[in-house]
Amino acid sequence: MMTLRQTPTENGTQPHYDVRTPIGEGASAAITLDRQTYTLRITRAGKLILAK
Repeated sequence: MMTLRQTPTENGTQPHYDVRTPIGEGASAAITLDRQTYTLRITRAGKLILAK
């Protein structure tokens, strides 16, 4: 399992993650919230899609 690193933001109050970190060279990654798995995908147009 991969752990994401937070990067500092201008105001420092909100976590900021580079989506390419978990996705890497691919176009999608599985993410989990409360034991539910979702797919985060980058489209060819550079948009993000989150699907259950």
